[in-house]
Amino acid sequence: MSATTDSTTSPHSGHRARLRERLKRDPLAVADYEVLELLLGYGLTRKDTKPLAKELLRRFGTIRGALDARPDELLQVPGFGPGLMALWRVQRELLARYAASAARQREILATPDAVARMAQSRLAGCPHEECWLALVDARNGLIFWERLRRGGIGQVPVQPRDVLEAALTHKASGIILVHNHPGGSPGPSQPDLMLTTELQRLAPRMGLRFLDHVIVTEGDCYSITQSKRI
Repeated sequence: MSATTDSTTSPHSGHRARLRERLKRDPLAVADYEVLELLLGYGLTRKDTKPLAKELLRRFGTIRGALDARPDELLQVPGFGPGLMALWRVQRELLARYAASAARQREILATPDAVARMAQSRLAGCPHEECWLALVDARNGLIFWERLRRGGIGQVPVQPRDVLEAALTHKASGIILVHNHPGGSPGPSQPDLMLTTELQRLAPRMGLRFLDHVIVTEGDCYSITQSKRI
C-alpha cells in the first residue's frame, strides 16, 4: 500500500503524520509508547496502535524489553498477531546485523563485554540456546563472528574440537565463546565450566589464546574467565 493510499484511507493517518512530524523535529520529545505506536503502525495500518504500544510497555517495561521479548510472550498480548511478529523479527534482525557490522568495523576488539553487547542484540529473546564464536587476530582485531551451534531450550552441544577447528580454519589467534541462557540466570552451569576449563587447557597447545566464555541473558552477561557479571 502506498503512502498516499494510507494517508487517504486510514482513520489514524492524521495522528500518525503528526507523530512523525514531531519525531522529525525533535526525537527526544516523542515518548517511548509513541515510538512503539509508530512502529506498530507499519504492521497495523488501519488500527489505533496506541493501546497496544502502552500495553507492551506495561508488560515488558521498556522498548528494549518489548523488542527482546520471546515470540510466545508477544503473542499472548491481545492484538499482537502473526503479522506483527513478522515485523518484530525483521526489526530484531536489523538491530542484530547493525551491532555485528559495527563490531566488525572496529580495528580492535577491546574487551569481551563488547562481544557480550553484540551477542545480546542477537540472542536476547531467543527461545533456545545458541553458541556463537568470536575469533580475533594477534592484535585482537575481530576476524570472525558466527553461530557455531544451535541447541534446545536448556542446552547447546559444543565440543572443544568444534571451537578449536574453527579457530584454526580462520587462522585466528584468540577465541571468545558466547552462548545464551534463555530466560534464565547468566551464571554458568557445570557443563559450561567444564567446556571452558578444557578449552583453557587445549588452546595454548595449539598456539591459540582462549580469552573468555561469555554467557548472556536478556538483561545480563557473565564472564566465566573473570568469574563475574560484565
